[in-house]
Amino acid sequence: MTQNGHADKLTKTDQLIKQGFAMRQLRLDSLEIFEDVVRCGGFRAAALGRGVSSSAISQSISALEEAMNIRLLNRTTRSVAPTEAGQQLLERLGPALHDIRTAIDDLNQLRERPSGSVRINAPGPAADHVLCPLAFEFMKMYPEVNVEIVSDAAIVDIVKQGFDAGVRFGNQLAQDMIAMSLGPSLRYAIVASPDYLREHGRPDSPHDLLQHDCIRRRFPGGTMVTWTFEKDGEEVAITPQGRLTLSSAHQERQAAMAGSGIAHLFEDYVRADLEQGSVIELLSDWKKRLPSWYLYYPNRRHTSAAMRAFLDYIRHNRDP
Repeated sequence: MTQNGHADKLTKTDQLIKQGFAMRQLRLDSLEIFEDVVRCGGFRAAALGRGVSSSAISQSISALEEAMNIRLLNRTTRSVAPTEAGQQLLERLGPALHDIRTAIDDLNQLRERPSGSVRINAPGPAADHVLCPLAFEFMKMYPEVNVEIVSDAAIVDIVKQGFDAGVRFGNQLAQDMIAMSLGPSLRYAIVASPDYLREHGRPDSPHDLLQHDCIRRRFPGGTMVTWTFEKDGEEVAITPQGRLTLSSAHQERQAAMAGSGIAHLFEDYVRADLEQGSVIELLSDWKKRLPSWYLYYPNRRHTSAAMRAFLDYIRHNRDP
């Protein structure tokens, strides 16, 4: 064997030894961080979720790529996306990490109090008036459980996005989910400030709203919210017109109280304002009853101890 051939052989051997050592140093949390980065769409969002620096997340991903000797993420100044290898790893990783977490969570059955995390996706109104009050009291009873509530009006794949559960209207649930009602049916209120009504008058029917300055709302996907009404079996739907378009119920409430137009809000947002006279309800005989909020979660045999405790708490404390 020539001297160069011997050197090449040593180099390959050294590389194999190095790769083997690197794989032995592979940590489970590095795989979880990789999953978080892809799910969150970047290092900064993943770092915020974990309470660490972006550089720590970046170093963990670099160490993982070095250990596996392959690039897992394509990075640009604006986005992070998995490579083909990264996507393949992610597809296999999700179920495996779930099984590992479930095995660890099952040990909580041997503990006096459950621990772990509960992560839920919910529209803003459901989070504000139903889910958050339940979660606040639940956390007092279970101090070792962490709860994360993400407000999002868009329909998401809760399994793919790493959520334990989601909240939506009863008629928006996937067929393969277990669902639990969170309370009574819902109703919208049409409201305006006394100053606005003094200047512009009151609408007598839903169609009259088309002649008023309505406060419109746009969903994250770009669709404008349609206002629906019902009276004596007659249903009416209008696309409101107005100069002001907002993206949250809190902003709409503020605008209505400021006299900027007529707002279309869940009753829960304006109940106290109506009692105080800050706003006045309109077309109350045209209210349409809507489905209640439902908590839904995957139909799995294994549910974490923290999630089981949260479900039990909701069953015993939700409004009738």
